[in-house]
Amino acid sequence: MSVTATGIPDVPHSPLADTVLERLTAVYAGAADPERAVAMRAYMKDVAPFLGLTTPDRRALSRTVLAGLPRPGEADCAAIALRCWRLPEREYHYFAVDLLRRHVTYCSSEFLPVVRHLVTTVPWWDTVDLLAAHVVGGLVAADRGLTADMDAWIADEDVWLARTALLHQLRYRERTDTDRLFGYCLHRSGHPDFFVRKAIGWCLREYAKTDPDAVRAFVAAHGQTLAPLSVREALRNIGP
Repeated sequence: MSVTATGIPDVPHSPLADTVLERLTAVYAGAADPERAVAMRAYMKDVAPFLGLTTPDRRALSRTVLAGLPRPGEADCAAIALRCWRLPEREYHYFAVDLLRRHVTYCSSEFLPVVRHLVTTVPWWDTVDLLAAHVVGGLVAADRGLTADMDAWIADEDVWLARTALLHQLRYRERTDTDRLFGYCLHRSGHPDFFVRKAIGWCLREYAKTDPDAVRAFVAAHGQTLAPLSVREALRNIGP
């Protein structure tokens, strides 16, 4: 995937993306609810404007948009996602996230710069968390060489890249790289940001569903280093 001098991925040529975006903007805009959009924008802390589409309605409209179209390839996924991210309303970003979740298995490790751009552009938990667990996690699982990128992301000053690195193994269960899981948690244990501290607790709590003893032992050993929020989240369902 080519990247510009500024680090932003180029939008690949994709006739399929042309069709999808033409349909998408027409269908979504036609169903907009301006009154609901105001409340949705406020709930999401004004991160972006909204069209006012509920999740069930939006996904039904998305099925209409994609009806009869072929499965997108990697270049199509990149073009659709990057072009959706250029649109201001948040529902277009949600469309892109849903598309990538569905088709990440058809994308190679070369797709990671695209996801990095999505994670760091108009970032908030509503898109970042799904991209982390379902898209970045899928790419790393398919190419373990990308763990080097996760090692870089966990050390990055960008809060959302660090959160993504913490959360990318959420769905791995028995396949979890525990050295990285626990190492990442310790590496950012003193981070001042709520979203990083919360992610530490979340990824530990999720792994506790697979190995509660390991998480309990880790927290017991490092509870003085971890933030209280992280500890509470980690032990929420298993106890000390």
